[in-house]
Amino acid sequence: MKKKAGLKRTFREIRKNKACYAMLAPFMILFVLFTVIPVVMSLPIGFTDFDMVQKPEFVGLSNFRTLFLSDKVFISSIRVTIVFALLTGPVSYVLCFLLAWFIDGMPKRLKTFFTLIFYIPSLASVYTVWQLIFSGDMNGYLNAFLIDLGIINSPVQWLTDGRYVLAVTIIVQLWISLGAGFLAIRAGFQNIDPALYEAGAIEGIRNRWQELIYIVIPSMVPQLMFAAVMQIVGSFTAGTVAQNLVGFPSTENKAHTIMTHAYDYGWVRYEMGYASAICMILFVVMFVLNRLISKGLKKIQGD
Repeated sequence: MKKKAGLKRTFREIRKNKACYAMLAPFMILFVLFTVIPVVMSLPIGFTDFDMVQKPEFVGLSNFRTLFLSDKVFISSIRVTIVFALLTGPVSYVLCFLLAWFIDGMPKRLKTFFTLIFYIPSLASVYTVWQLIFSGDMNGYLNAFLIDLGIINSPVQWLTDGRYVLAVTIIVQLWISLGAGFLAIRAGFQNIDPALYEAGAIEGIRNRWQELIYIVIPSMVPQLMFAAVMQIVGSFTAGTVAQNLVGFPSTENKAHTIMTHAYDYGWVRYEMGYASAICMILFVVMFVLNRLISKGLKKIQGD
């Protein structure tokens, strides 16, 4: 009975706001067709041998055994992905929050200007600019700058030397990571009821740090959760940056992530069963992390 009542209430809300749902419909249709359905289909395909030409052949756990017992590149990609995620995920998440908090204290026009400045890199194709900065010849901006300072005597091959490719990829990923999560946190600051600050002042809150801990963070749990999900997905599925910046494959696979490994088997070798198994493992890891972060933020909200 409760489910039926819930469905009736849902349909009633849809009819009431049918104009809004009509505007959402094109995106939702494309999202279901090209994201939800492929993700659902990849789950059973991970247990098959499928090359997109012949009929899928069920192989059970063979793909997963090969991944963990025989695929040395996959094991290496796990280490690279963990390092990449630990350095880009938390850092970019904290950076999004601190920048949004800093911008929130500015005048209205400056808020708009700096929000645009920090958000633009996530939309633009910045790889050409970074390739000029990290170019391995004398004309590369970073090499020229370091040589002028006397720090190095000859150009460093930042984009091809295995010692540097992962660090360069992490730097660029951090630069472009202020995307939807950053905007969500900015919106969260704007939606905080000013009366809460007045009540906090009466209760003894005297500075912005106390406001941050006792008012801002508990009031922004939904936005913080959304930003956390976006940063987790972005850090664990990053592969485009490395492919565009340091090449594919990267030198000695130093910037070869799990997502890059899935791309290699899915779109280069057309071994869709094996690629789906890789994506399934990545999906499980991200799902577990999202659940843990969700519980932590709900606890903060409850406190």
